[in-house]
Amino acid sequence: MNDDSPSAVTSIRGWNFQPELPLRVSPLFIRPFSAAHVIKWFVKAWLPISERLIILGLAFVSWFWLQPPLEQSASFAWGWVLEMYARNIALMVLVAGGLHLYFFTLRCQGDEGKYDTRPLASNNRTFTLNNQVHDNMFWTLASGVTVWTAYEALMFWGLANGYVPWLDWNDNPVWFVCLFLLIPFWEAFHFYWIHRLIHFPFLYKHVHALHHRNINVGPWSGLSMHPVEHIIYLSAVLIHFLVAAHPLHILYHLQFITLTAATTHTGYQGFFLGGKLRMALGTYHHQMHHRYFECNYGSLDIPMDAWAGSFHDGTENAHAAFQDRRRLLGV
Repeated sequence: MNDDSPSAVTSIRGWNFQPELPLRVSPLFIRPFSAAHVIKWFVKAWLPISERLIILGLAFVSWFWLQPPLEQSASFAWGWVLEMYARNIALMVLVAGGLHLYFFTLRCQGDEGKYDTRPLASNNRTFTLNNQVHDNMFWTLASGVTVWTAYEALMFWGLANGYVPWLDWNDNPVWFVCLFLLIPFWEAFHFYWIHRLIHFPFLYKHVHALHHRNINVGPWSGLSMHPVEHIIYLSAVLIHFLVAAHPLHILYHLQFITLTAATTHTGYQGFFLGGKLRMALGTYHHQMHHRYFECNYGSLDIPMDAWAGSFHDGTENAHAAFQDRRRLLGV
């Protein structure tokens, strides 16, 4: 799926940091198939410490200590919904705010691992509050966390009333665990299709353009979207009206969608210590989408872009093909 010749791995100029190129999709979709590569990829995606594992831990903490009793969810009431809303605000401030503090305010890592060294915009009338960070925080907290909580309330109401099928550990422990592993793949599939949808001219102009104000991104950029886009983006969790789930799966699913929006838009490859990457965060694959727009609509978990001809692997050859495609489209 990728050309490994020397010319193919010439990187594009204009970036401060690029990961190992060419970018590769999940080995599940590379032929010839290698079970060893697939196992290695799964281990690297989850262990020893990863954003997926941390969010799974947050879901467990939320369920056992920060979630209103399920019986309260049988009927809508401001009390239990606002309790979840407060928790979700705290989680977003912890993740997006913590990452912004570390990378941008305190500059703990400088420009090491930073894709684009330009500062985030200030005194820029493109943004609602004339400041990129303030704009991103407003849309993330006022709209993003609100829609997130609304979906969460809907799903827990459905669980409490039997509309969402319940999966218990004792029913099928293997499937119980596998569902956590599969949620990111469902999210990748869903994200590609809704992302292509909101790139249609009408929806892009009136909805998605708000997110694409962020050509250079920071942690608060990830969930900075128009309310309509939040409704579309977070609708991935509705799959559990068909696929049985435990409350832990619901919490993990929604926290995965929302909190990884912050981590993947960090603007940095991840945490570096001693010149080595210790924990991956940002995705160069998606960072290119913010700069070039008409490529990399999905993620590397499922190669939807490769199948659709919109995959940019970060190399100069791929960039030349991308520019040719734009010229053909008259963009």
